Amino acid sequence: MTDDLALVWFRRDLRLDDNPAWAAATAGHDRVVALYVLDRRLLGAAGALRRRRFLHDLAALDRRLREVGGSLRLHAGGAEVVVPEAARTLGARVIYANADVTPYAAARDTRVGQALADEGIDVRWSWGTLVHPPGSVRTAAATLSQVFTPFHRVWAATPWAPWPAPGPAVVIDAAAEPCPAPDGPYPLVGGESGAAAEPGEDGALARMAWVLERVDDYREARDRPDVIGSSQLSPDLRFGTLSPRALAQSVGEATPGRAAFVRQLAWRDWYAHTLAQRPDMVDQPLKAAFARLAWRDDGEGLEAWQQGRTGVPMVDAGMRQLLALGWMHNRVRMIAGSFLTKNLLVDWRLGERWFRHHLIDGDVPQNVGNWQWVAGTGPDSSPYHRVFNPVLQGRKFDPGGVYVRRWVPELAGLADEAIHAPWEAGPLELAAAGVELGVTYPGPIVDLKASRQRALDAYAAARAG
Repeated sequence: MTDDLALVWFRRDLRLDDNPAWAAATAGHDRVVALYVLDRRLLGAAGALRRRRFLHDLAALDRRLREVGGSLRLHAGGAEVVVPEAARTLGARVIYANADVTPYAAARDTRVGQALADEGIDVRWSWGTLVHPPGSVRTAAATLSQVFTPFHRVWAATPWAPWPAPGPAVVIDAAAEPCPAPDGPYPLVGGESGAAAEPGEDGALARMAWVLERVDDYREARDRPDVIGSSQLSPDLRFGTLSPRALAQSVGEATPGRAAFVRQLAWRDWYAHTLAQRPDMVDQPLKAAFARLAWRDDGEGLEAWQQGRTGVPMVDAGMRQLLALGWMHNRVRMIAGSFLTKNLLVDWRLGERWFRHHLIDGDVPQNVGNWQWVAGTGPDSSPYHRVFNPVLQGRKFDPGGVYVRRWVPELAGLADEAIHAPWEAGPLELAAAGVELGVTYPGPIVDLKASRQRALDAYAAARAG
């Protein structure tokens, strides 16, 4: 250990526990300062609920640092200016940070790295946001698998690269600007209570404990939006209040439910690894043939989808849940995404941007990867000819209509079977439920059968060139 000071640049890793950048700094130096650069461009691009949750989690990190004698040194501005300036001011010759895979972050970090190198300041990167770092899970031909199942097989067999243990460094109180105050209570996506409603890593650990009590049923319950069957930990992984390794280790694979859960963490790594290798996947289909796909210009349909007014109850329920909570159940994300890209034949990138803005867990590699999956344009996608039928999906995964009744209350009086396709109900049944299609609730904006065929024809034409 040297008698010097290191700077830890926090980004999307708002925790001290199981954080390799923080651990390496505290183990390798006598003193450390925690830095956060508030990029108002990113803050402005986030929806209100994601922005609020982030500000709560950021303040929670500051409180945690104060518990160990320090504080969070926060500066607003461009990182390529703020980080070198903070290092000069504090006399830090080494900076620690956890890397990121988004094109925006990669370009920013290149600029920051060059500015620091010009001043002789070293940057030491870790990968505290993933289970395995990009480039570490390879096929026998030393390439990244374009199919998830073989990737997962190697992922599961790959030993974890060692992370350092934290050391006894003194955490310096070097506060600069105060953390911005959130404009409302900590936004939760549902199901948590008590200690689990707290922001930051303490709340994340309580939320994980809440999940561990239920995870054995995950494989059967995760597709049911009418029950709390998913973990709802994606916002904690998004902001790094929870370590993906700690989560994987705590869950384990002792039961089918636990193994299915950990498999989702492998999907998360796979999308991040893919984006690191193919940064163009943010804007370009990974199946090149679909760059020729003739998307429809349907502004009215897009707006109806965005506002949950398509006349298709499972789609509308999901889109309204998104606007209200900043979150949507994963099964319903697939249903809503399929409806936009297949039934409306609207470009997946428009849906991806809408989700990314509004989702609390809006995370570029996951969001882009999932949208390319549902659109059939990604490397290991749902086949292009698979079109989710939102009526059948609703009857299978929300058989009692609980989910639709919560988010589309104007249909609450309909019977369970009819609630997923009110246009199939008779006039007396609709009248008894107080439903008047086109007045109290819209009729479907598109014919599901005809639009499915239109999508199949468009995809086939793109494939044929």
